[in-house]
Amino acid sequence: MSQLTEPKPEFVICIPLYQGVDLMDVAAPTEIFTSLNEYWTLREVKLFHVAETVQKVVTRDGTILFPHKTFAELPHADLLWTPGGDPKALAMIMQTAAGKPFLDYLKQISNKASWTTSVCEGALLLAQAGLLDGYSATTHWAFLNCLREYPEINVVSDGYPRYVIDRDRVTGAGISAGLDEALAIVELIAGTANAIGVQQFVQYFPRPPVMGTVPDAGPCPIPRVGP
Repeated sequence: MSQLTEPKPEFVICIPLYQGVDLMDVAAPTEIFTSLNEYWTLREVKLFHVAETVQKVVTRDGTILFPHKTFAELPHADLLWTPGGDPKALAMIMQTAAGKPFLDYLKQISNKASWTTSVCEGALLLAQAGLLDGYSATTHWAFLNCLREYPEINVVSDGYPRYVIDRDRVTGAGISAGLDEALAIVELIAGTANAIGVQQFVQYFPRPPVMGTVPDAGPCPIPRVGP
C-alpha cells in the first residue's frame, strides 16, 4: 500500500493585469516562478494572473490573456509582482478614478505579502500607491525621471541596475530585466541551489548578439498628477 504524503504549503504569487500590460513583464516571471516547482521541496508555487474581471486582457503588443481570478477571488498572496505596460494605461490607473480599484488592490495585497515587487514601469504603480515610500527602487530607464517625482523614494540609477533589493521590496528595470529579477527573487525565497536549478531548467545564460548602451532618461512620459 502506497504511503500518502502531506501536501506542501503553498507560496502564492499574484500578478495583477490591466489592459495594455506588457507581455514580457507577465510572461518572464510566470516562467521563472512556476519553474521553481521542479526543485523546491518545501513549498508549492501557486501563481495567479488576476484582474478586476476574468474577461480578456489585451497586452501592449496585442496578445490576449485571460486572468485566472478576479481581485475579489484572491484577497491575499505571499508575493506581489506588479508589471509595467503602455504609458497610456499607466496614466489611466495613476491619474483617474477608474484606476483606483487597481491601486487599492496593490495596497491590499502588499499589506500582508512577504514581498512587494515590480518590473519596468510597474514601479510607478507601486509608487502611486505609496508602497515604495522610504525604499530604494528602480524602473525602466525611460521612466526614471517619473519615479524621481516621488521624493519619498530613493531612485537608484547609477549603472542602471537590472534590479534593486531593499528589504521586502524588489524593483526591476525595463522589460527583460524581469528575468534577472525573478531569478534573484527565487534565490531570496528558496535559496541559491534552487535558483541555479531554475536557471538551468529555463536555460537562462544570456549572450546578446549586440551590445548597445542605456540612453539617458528624458522628460517623464507620465507626469505625476495630484499628491
